[in-house]
Amino acid sequence: MKYKNVFKTFYAFLFFGLFVLLSACSSSPPKETGNFRTPELVELIKLDSTFKLDIRYAVSNNFLGEPVYKQARAFLQRPAAEALVRANRKLQKIGYGLLIFDGYRPWSVTKIFWDSVTDKEREAGFVADPSKGSKHNRGCAIDLTLYDLKTGKEVNMPSNYDEFSERAHSTYAGGEPEQTRLRDLLR
Repeated sequence: MKYKNVFKTFYAFLFFGLFVLLSACSSSPPKETGNFRTPELVELIKLDSTFKLDIRYAVSNNFLGEPVYKQARAFLQRPAAEALVRANRKLQKIGYGLLIFDGYRPWSVTKIFWDSVTDKEREAGFVADPSKGSKHNRGCAIDLTLYDLKTGKEVNMPSNYDEFSERAHSTYAGGEPEQTRLRDLLR
């Protein structure tokens, strides 16, 4: 009986690994045309060591329940990263810092996300369509929240990270007044 559970667990991990590998290899990123700025991804922590990192896709604390990154690092295109540094400095003056969950995301991870969610979650816009790519794939999007500089703790927002509900939308009108104030502070 004990061995039966071990084999079930082994096969579950094996299946998940094959799923990830096949998903990543089964198609390719969209082709883009036009004149673009030369990409320059920069590591956020190297621009501002006061960013707090909690890279959720490097651990199992995410909607997949499995890590998809090998390292807990966050990158953005330089102009976006520099704007984020300026925002972080302004927030520090009023007692908050930025807690980073994700930045640049490889296209293969976007494909894994797309293949892992329901049609309803796709239609609600909770994950990007890999046939179009995403701002994360281009290094121009960031998943973040605030943390309190005095306590070092994440603040309470209307929704949790990776929560696929109406509360996750930036236009959500519910929640406590303090949650709404803090969410609006990020805008």
